[in-house]
Amino acid sequence: MQNNSLIRVFGILFGLVSLYQLSFTFIASQQEQKATQFAAQSISDETEDYLSLRDRAVVNYLDSIGNLPLYGFTSYNDAKGKELNKGLDLKGGINVILQISVRDILKGLSENSKNPIFNQALDQADQLQKSSDEPYVESFFKAFDAVKGESDKLAETNIFANRTLSDEINFDMSDDQVKPVIRRKVDESIISAFEVLRKRIDKFGVTQPNIQRLGTSGRILVELPGAKDVERVQNLLQSTAQLEFWETFKNDQLIGFLSLANDRLKEDLKQKTDDKEAEKGGIDDLLADVAAQDTTDLALPNPILDRIVGYGFQGGPVLAQFAKKDQEQIAEYLDRPEIRKLLPAAFRYVKFAWGKAQAAGEVTELFALRSNRNGEPPLSGGVVVDAMQTYDAVGKPAVSMQMNATGARTWENLTGKAFKEASNIAIVLDDVVYSAPGVPGGAISGGRSEITGDFTLNEAIDLANVLRAGKLPASADIIQSEIVGPSLGQEAIESGIYSFLIALVFVLIWMVFYYGSAGIFADIALSFNILLIFGVLAGLGAVLTLPGIAGIVLTIGISVDANVLIFERVREELKRGKGIRKAVADGFNNALSSILDANITTGLTALILFVFGTGPIKGFATTLLIGIATSLFTAIFITRIFVDDRNEKGKKVSFATAATQGLLSNIQWVFLGKRKIAYTISGILLAISLGSLFTVGLNQGVDFVGGRSYTIRFENPISPTEIESALTDVFGSAEVKTFGEANQLKITTKYKVDVEGLAVDNEIQTKLFESLAGYFPEGMTYENFVSGSDDKALGIMSSIKVGPTIADDIKNNSYLAVIGSLIVVFLYILLRFRKWQFSLGAVAAVFHDVVIVLGVFSLTYQIMPFNMEINQAFIAAILTVIGYSLNDTVVVFDRIREYVNDHPKWGFNTTVDTALNSTLSRTLNTSLTTLIVLLAIFIFGGESIRGFMFALIIGVLVGTYSSVFIATPVMYDTQQKGKTQE
Repeated sequence: MQNNSLIRVFGILFGLVSLYQLSFTFIASQQEQKATQFAAQSISDETEDYLSLRDRAVVNYLDSIGNLPLYGFTSYNDAKGKELNKGLDLKGGINVILQISVRDILKGLSENSKNPIFNQALDQADQLQKSSDEPYVESFFKAFDAVKGESDKLAETNIFANRTLSDEINFDMSDDQVKPVIRRKVDESIISAFEVLRKRIDKFGVTQPNIQRLGTSGRILVELPGAKDVERVQNLLQSTAQLEFWETFKNDQLIGFLSLANDRLKEDLKQKTDDKEAEKGGIDDLLADVAAQDTTDLALPNPILDRIVGYGFQGGPVLAQFAKKDQEQIAEYLDRPEIRKLLPAAFRYVKFAWGKAQAAGEVTELFALRSNRNGEPPLSGGVVVDAMQTYDAVGKPAVSMQMNATGARTWENLTGKAFKEASNIAIVLDDVVYSAPGVPGGAISGGRSEITGDFTLNEAIDLANVLRAGKLPASADIIQSEIVGPSLGQEAIESGIYSFLIALVFVLIWMVFYYGSAGIFADIALSFNILLIFGVLAGLGAVLTLPGIAGIVLTIGISVDANVLIFERVREELKRGKGIRKAVADGFNNALSSILDANITTGLTALILFVFGTGPIKGFATTLLIGIATSLFTAIFITRIFVDDRNEKGKKVSFATAATQGLLSNIQWVFLGKRKIAYTISGILLAISLGSLFTVGLNQGVDFVGGRSYTIRFENPISPTEIESALTDVFGSAEVKTFGEANQLKITTKYKVDVEGLAVDNEIQTKLFESLAGYFPEGMTYENFVSGSDDKALGIMSSIKVGPTIADDIKNNSYLAVIGSLIVVFLYILLRFRKWQFSLGAVAAVFHDVVIVLGVFSLTYQIMPFNMEINQAFIAAILTVIGYSLNDTVVVFDRIREYVNDHPKWGFNTTVDTALNSTLSRTLNTSLTTLIVLLAIFIFGGESIRGFMFALIIGVLVGTYSSVFIATPVMYDTQQKGKTQE
């Protein structure tokens, strides 16, 4: 091969660069191990809360050495920024998609308009969004156009032609003129939310966080590898940081109101009881009805007073104390119009607010805030210019704030008034009263204030961070989340490496066994290829995931396939009597077309997967794309260098061993003669598959239908049927399956799937714990059940939440990905082979393979001992099957095209059968090595990707069959149509 020296130089440089890129990963890992050892030595296991203290010690250690030089060319901070990133499934952590409420943004732009047409349009936009992928603002415009009258328009003074937008919108503007302004304002608000979240995350303390905006829909992706405190992260992301300062009423001014409200509720409840008794006509019916009612109304003689568990000091801001479980009921009582009418005129605008739950979390305080007609506080958090975590007078964590000049003046007036009236000022964050201090020392000047409360240190740090970053312009709801515990991530790393090494060792041995010394050169090229893949991943800052490791292992099969194609062609040339050098040159040249076509088709499907996939699936596509490129380089150039060098030195290069010499080389099967049998077999398989798909269906995962799924580990083996029965009583519906070992379950529920927010997440986790507590060892707490730690062995190991809206989007994207792959494949093969019959044969084979894989999943998901959900990973498997099937088909088609050109006098059926026989050795060899590789991952690669691997195994088997017995016969029959059949 010409330019051998140039290729050699490039190869050496690529190898050195890859080693350089990977060196940062080893250096960072080494320093982190030292930090972990230091923390373990410094903090005893007997220390209270030693795990969190060790985590903090690790962070402090790494911060202290972060900028110290290491090995003369880097530092820990530099190395950490350049290391190979590990995904959540390998490192543990949290991945969420937040939906910024565009509805809230529009209401803010309208200054919370009460216009009925505007609010009706918002409600209709909510409904339109359930079946539409378009941005919310476009649904709002459609809804407004549908409900408005002839005189209604967006540029009304009580909609968008208001003071806030007066510089850009006036009353004379048409709707078409207003819409671009609103679109821009909404986009600016989403960008603002993105920046606020980015600032919060930067201060959170995880390494290599990832935050990105997803299109124009108002969705923001946040990935926090290594994050362990799930509730803390959820609070950090979803808190709007709406800080407000309110004057408070004294409790002795309103304690009489609580008594009046209690008496009125007693009368109402008594009237309801009397009415029901009259309707039922008997005491038995009445008792049955009462028993079925919510006891929160009828079990207590005094609906409010009997729920009070304590009072604040006289003249203070706390009206009363209630159990946290009664908070929602008391709030509903106090919001009733007939109850608010009992308020004296001076208190008609009072705003009732709840305090932050006390340490035990069981008691909360009720405050009465001095509000106004518009419900606006006298001072808001927009005036805060800085915040920091401090400690209060008794040494408890607190947050100190500094206000701007305008805020400082208002704060001085507010505190001066409170001093004179001996009242309090409530500091309210996101509608929760954190503290309500008095002002004993007179008006506070300078704009400094402090938030105190029953904070943990982390809560105080996070509160200071969110105040410093600023408030979100609208609420942010988690519509999709994936949480993986760090211990589960470590298990995934171990299983991934184990499967990788087993597959690699088998392939290395097989290549030497089958191809002799040429196989050794292929093994060297393959090992170099793996080095390049990891080096490129590190250099690009890509994320390595467990499916990504599967992609690398699959790349081993692709790399082997390229070498197999080359070596089989060399063997053919040697059989024709050519010398070794000529045979090698012609073998490499003749195989090049097939190699390129096969890898391009696989690459196209991987590219589509990269575009439509998310998270770990994008990681799979990334490694597959990189692997295809490096495989081509190493197979075509690196292997060739070693073979040519050995030939130039006069040493023999063998392309077969005694056991494989002549194997599968003299076969003359008449494949086309068996095509009707193949059609019949495939027809039966397709009919069974389609019948099962239409009758039984598929086991769709939460990715496609929405819901919450938890992987929970117990101490001992446990019956999924028993757990499912218990949880069905609690949630109404639940699906429970063994996931991996017999002591681990995957629990899926659609309970409150339409409800967003941290409160419902906590509610479901609490119900789970209460239902399952009896199956855990004595002493298992709720905190241990839900929290993450490096050595966690029981409780929630991982969880996934997908809202129904984003589930629809995932499903639609999956359909588009599969259909797009088929279209791209058809067009590429049409371009390469210039005949639509080739494209039709390839697409028919791919359709055949996809339907049968779906059919197998439909028929067996109820009996297989592993997870067979249809989710994003399964779609990735389907696209990979498409790529593999095409790989096989294109190699056969390429040989047919070659034989048509070389032997124009042969009959077309003879040409096709000869081409199939000549590629049979390559087809079986590649399929066998790929299957062994996939089986290694299937058996040893971990439960989370077992269903994914099973789909690939079925796909490889069916794809190998279809490339010979479906794609080629369909191409032959359609091309021969109208001609005389033999």
